[in-house]
Amino acid sequence: MTYNFCTLFDKNYLVKGLALYYSLLENCPDFVLWILCMDTETYTILSKMGLPKIILIKLEDFEDKELLKAKGNRTLVEYYFTCTPSLPRYILKNENVESVAYLDADLYFYSSPESIYKEFSNSSVMIIPHRFPQEHKNLENTKGIYNVGMLIFKNNKYGLECLEWWRKSCLEWCHNYYEDGKFGDQLYLNDWPKRFKEICVLQNLGANVASWNVKQYSFHKETNVIYGNEKSTGKIFHLIFYHFHGFKLYKIFNTVKTTGVTTKDVRNLIFKKYLETAREAVSEIKKCNNQSLFYGFEKSHKYFIRKIKKIALNNGKMLAYFHNKKS
Repeated sequence: MTYNFCTLFDKNYLVKGLALYYSLLENCPDFVLWILCMDTETYTILSKMGLPKIILIKLEDFEDKELLKAKGNRTLVEYYFTCTPSLPRYILKNENVESVAYLDADLYFYSSPESIYKEFSNSSVMIIPHRFPQEHKNLENTKGIYNVGMLIFKNNKYGLECLEWWRKSCLEWCHNYYEDGKFGDQLYLNDWPKRFKEICVLQNLGANVASWNVKQYSFHKETNVIYGNEKSTGKIFHLIFYHFHGFKLYKIFNTVKTTGVTTKDVRNLIFKKYLETAREAVSEIKKCNNQSLFYGFEKSHKYFIRKIKKIALNNGKMLAYFHNKKS
C-alpha cells in the first residue's frame, strides 16, 4: 500500500524534518510525504534538493482567512500548533487519498509502520497515548492523555468530522500553555474516544517511544531489528518510531543535546542512528545553501559542556552529548 504522510516545519526544524524523511525512505518502500513549508527558506531549499516522494506546500497556498485571523493573536509556535489539524484536512479535501497520517517533524522510523496500519484498519481515526510512567500520570492533566506525534485520519465521514471539530477548536484557542482544560492542540484529543466514532487508541508499544516514557523499556537488537522490552510486564515489541522531543543542535560544536535520562542501550541503538542521519541531512542541506547549515542550531555554553557525556560518531565530525545522570 501507499502510505500518505504529512508534516509541517520551518527552517529551524529542517534537519529534523529531513531525518524523518530519510527514515521513511529506509523503512517504507511506497509513500508520499506532503510537507507544509512554514517559511520561504524551507520551501526554497527543499525545492533545490528535489527529493523523491515529497510534495511541497507553500504556506501562502495553504492559509485561508480563518487561519490568517488566528495568526494575528498567537505566537509563531502557537500558530504552528493551530495549523496542525488544518494540514491533514487540506490533503483529504484536495487529494484523492484514502487516508493521511500527520507526523511531527521530530519523529524517526526504525521499522515499517505496517503493524500500526493493521491495528488501525477498521477505524477512522488513530491516536496514540503518551504512556507516561505511573509516577508521572498526573502529566495527563496538563499535557494530555494522547500525543499529537502521529495521527491517522481516513477520508470518510468520521475522519473528516473529527478533523473539522479539531480545526475549529484550534482556531478558537491554541496557546502554548495550560488553561481551562486546554493546552495547545493536544488536550483536545482527550475525549475523542467518547466524542467520535471509530477511534483507534493504538496499543502497539513500538509507536511513539519518547523521552517521557522510554525509561519503562529496555532495548536490544537482533538481525537489524530493535526490540523493546516493557520492564513491568516483560512484553516484547519491535521499535517502529521514536519521538525525538527536546532534541537540540549546538552550533559551535556541531553537537546534540537531548532531554531526559538516556541509558546505554537507548544511546547506542536509537540515538546513534538518528545522529548519523542528522549529520547526513546537514551535509545535503549544505550543498544547497551553506548558510542553512546553522538553521536550528543553538549556541553551546561552558556549563553544558561540563555536564555532558561525549560519544564520537564515525570520524568525529559530529559528537553526541547526553546528560550523564543515572545512565
